[in-house]
Amino acid sequence: MSYRYGAWHGGPDPLEPPFDIRGALDDIGDDVLAGMSPRNALQRLMRMGSNGRDGLDALRQKARRRAKELRSSSRLDGTLDEVRALLDQALEAERSALFPDPSDAARLAEDELAALPSDTSRAVRELAEYQWRSPEAAAAYQQINDLLRSEVLDAQFAGMRDALANPNPEGMAAIKAMLADLNDMLDADARGEHTPEQFAEFMAKHGDFFPDNPQNLEELIDALAQRAAAAERLMNSLTPEQRAELSALMEQAMNQAGIADEMARLQGALRSARPDLRWSGRERMDGDQPMGYSDGTAALSELADLDELAELSLQDYPGASLSDIDEELVERALGRQAVDDLDRLRQIERELRRQGYLDQGGEGLELSPKALRRLGSTALRRVFDKLDAGGRGDHDVRDAGAAGEITGASREWRFGDEQPLDVVRTVRNAVLRGEGRDRSRIRLQPDDFEVVETERRSSAAVALLVDMSYSMELRGSWGEAKTTALALHSLVTMKYPQDAIEIIGFADYARTMTPRDLVNHDWQAVQGTNLQHALMMARRHLDRHRNAEPVILVITDGEPTAHLAADGFSEFSWPPSDETIAATLAEVERCTRRGATINVFMLDDEPRLVDFMHVVGRRNGGRVFLPKTGALGEYVVADYLQTRGGRRSRRAG
Repeated sequence: MSYRYGAWHGGPDPLEPPFDIRGALDDIGDDVLAGMSPRNALQRLMRMGSNGRDGLDALRQKARRRAKELRSSSRLDGTLDEVRALLDQALEAERSALFPDPSDAARLAEDELAALPSDTSRAVRELAEYQWRSPEAAAAYQQINDLLRSEVLDAQFAGMRDALANPNPEGMAAIKAMLADLNDMLDADARGEHTPEQFAEFMAKHGDFFPDNPQNLEELIDALAQRAAAAERLMNSLTPEQRAELSALMEQAMNQAGIADEMARLQGALRSARPDLRWSGRERMDGDQPMGYSDGTAALSELADLDELAELSLQDYPGASLSDIDEELVERALGRQAVDDLDRLRQIERELRRQGYLDQGGEGLELSPKALRRLGSTALRRVFDKLDAGGRGDHDVRDAGAAGEITGASREWRFGDEQPLDVVRTVRNAVLRGEGRDRSRIRLQPDDFEVVETERRSSAAVALLVDMSYSMELRGSWGEAKTTALALHSLVTMKYPQDAIEIIGFADYARTMTPRDLVNHDWQAVQGTNLQHALMMARRHLDRHRNAEPVILVITDGEPTAHLAADGFSEFSWPPSDETIAATLAEVERCTRRGATINVFMLDDEPRLVDFMHVVGRRNGGRVFLPKTGALGEYVVADYLQTRGGRRSRRAG
């Protein structure tokens, strides 16, 4: 066999080890065994994170913390403050230039300045035709117009502030041409006539105005519309007086620049293209640091991102998925580390699916049979860890595989055998078959294999009755009961496959349950603990396996409060009625006549429950246990193993 190697041309690394999701799977398993549904356990994993990586809760907390910092650090009227400061600077310089002049013209100019309105926008507008005597005053007044123009354009087109630091006629002409072409392209898109070629031509001509380099018109519209919506919310967040002043100042600056009509046209087109954005509403910004119009728009755009990210990270809406969270949004709001954490969560979810641990069910994600087997093994391992710690003998399931007790004899291996391999005889057969050859190399053939013979064990029919009344959830007993049921089911199916186990859950009615049913069980506040119906179903299971030894194990936290009436419907009564007690004990008698032992594991020491179960024990001959919290699995599994040992002893005798 030969191999050929070549250069790696990208894509997944062929030498990269499989993505390790054992930690994530165990986290999900812990929550499921504690009583959660798989869907809720997966959602909790996504919220909390895994293997040291932040989850969605941390993502949301960071977003909220950053939003709080923004809201408490600044206020939105910084541009008005700056315009007022420039206006005061211009007026002071002008008055200083007029004071030494003794002419009547100087006095008239002083009177004109003294008569200016207190409203900043009106004062700026009335000074539009004023002939400044002071060059410093004229420069300060010109700064007002330059400031307003740059603030408005930078608010709409991020990054224009530097380009407009020293405006010139050619630069303003380029801006006007860009705005006209942009509006024409948006109008064509609204009519359904836009083409990719038109966008490419636009970017080739005006791409310098868009440092983010959008790849298509949709990306461009998204960026511009988000900033336009933020600018509109900024205006709404000012007081009515501030809003009127700033609007008038910006309108004047846009008119002087000759772009007022195109800017209004652009605002309308963006609002029509993205009506889903939050265009209305107010933001509470109560910090001390004044923030200009452009910076305020950027801050409100960031706040919108943070609010959207916080909402998406809740994942509490129908059809929620991690793919709903935009990576660009995360990076823009929280940085690259948050994107890496989000990618890790997505990879966990993806690998759980790819490696066969999650299936898409009718109501969302559910654990696959592979995951359920692992979950059962985990539950069983935990039970045996406690058994081993308590010195109650070696019950490690890793020794599973033998079908019975070893007899000391061996036989040839046959397809399907599960008996342990007799290594010594297998190697001896290979050596004898190869006599006369080079014995330094031994090659095994199928005919060489021998297995250890084991005696056939007697089988058992086990019915595990699990109380699923709502009190189990309220008292926090369901997680332990679920773990115990999964552990016993795993033990029987893996180590004692000749035994037949059936799990029966009972509340107002009883029903058979698979491991998947146990894991996916969702609680409903139904009334009733119908042990009678559960025992009836247990008898049916035992009748299907008449040659097996019958065993009934009952896990409950309350006395019977329901039974099947003559019409087949459940009747509930609290305190338990005489009819319920009689019907349940009658079923106990039938199980006893069938030869079944009923061992009861009580999860509460309520006197009425204890008294009733002792009556059951006396009538049936079974045992009644009151395991301490956390020891239910140990008691149930140990009881099952002890029962099996008793069968072997009786059979040997």
